[in-house]
Amino acid sequence: MMMRASIGRRIVWLCLGAALVLPGSGRAQGPSPKVEAIEDLTYATIDGRELKLDLARPAGEGGPYPAIVAIHGGAWRAGDKADLRGLLAELAGLGYVAISPQYRFCPETTFPAQVHDVKAALRWLKGNAERFGVDPDRVGAVGFSAGGHLALMLGVTDEDDGLEGPVEDGQPGTRIQAVVNFFGPTDLAADDLPEISKPLVRDFIGGTAEEKPEETKAASPLTFVSEDDPPILTFQGTADPLVPPSQAIKLAEAMAEAGVDGRLELIIGAGHGWRDPELSRTKRMMVEFFDLHLKGEGEPPSYLRP
Repeated sequence: MMMRASIGRRIVWLCLGAALVLPGSGRAQGPSPKVEAIEDLTYATIDGRELKLDLARPAGEGGPYPAIVAIHGGAWRAGDKADLRGLLAELAGLGYVAISPQYRFCPETTFPAQVHDVKAALRWLKGNAERFGVDPDRVGAVGFSAGGHLALMLGVTDEDDGLEGPVEDGQPGTRIQAVVNFFGPTDLAADDLPEISKPLVRDFIGGTAEEKPEETKAASPLTFVSEDDPPILTFQGTADPLVPPSQAIKLAEAMAEAGVDGRLELIIGAGHGWRDPELSRTKRMMVEFFDLHLKGEGEPPSYLRP
């Protein structure tokens, strides 16, 4: 992922190690003294299995703070919530409550289980708003690769789209106010998906687009873009070997047609992830985007200023 893909083991490493070179990623060496970090909180129990998340928040009794759900990548089949602990701590140091949930993997568990899981984590976060000092009306999501796809699904789907999963009476809704998508796929039925990505999508859906057209459509964020969606910022490398830039461009075009606010940032020559100086720049843009839409304070982001 930190270099363009070739054949064999490097392709697999690129796919499954997606979180390794992303903004704020990597396992934390220890939280800042001003940050409280809690690991392995159970947010749901499904078929006897506890699903857990990590959380970081500003230390003390302040708040309520805006919140961010950070979702790891790994082709819906691998990855670790712990890879984003550094990002959680950094966001908490900037005045956010941040969580990173685990979710069930394919091919053992196929779509829509992964969407159900991240929505359950979001409901848990809102349901525990008072406990952790969260403002449930100021929540965003960020994700990387497959996690970007899931973050988009949080942003563009509504409670009546049939993707909520099990919901108990009285649980909060899953509407959010901002999405940052790092090279997540948007159209899983696209005919220009690279050959290396087709079996990954097939395992996620449980069949090919020809075999399961309705499921593939329902698993594609592009299907649900509408005028009431939150602002979306997408980062996409133009040389991505797994997610072609056409995926991000389609999303941007659909957003423009529907009147959804946001931005597409194409990183020229970048693959499925990048290092500095683009790493620091995109990280700064992510924070500015969340500050604008979740805090509503300060000047417009640097990329909107002349």
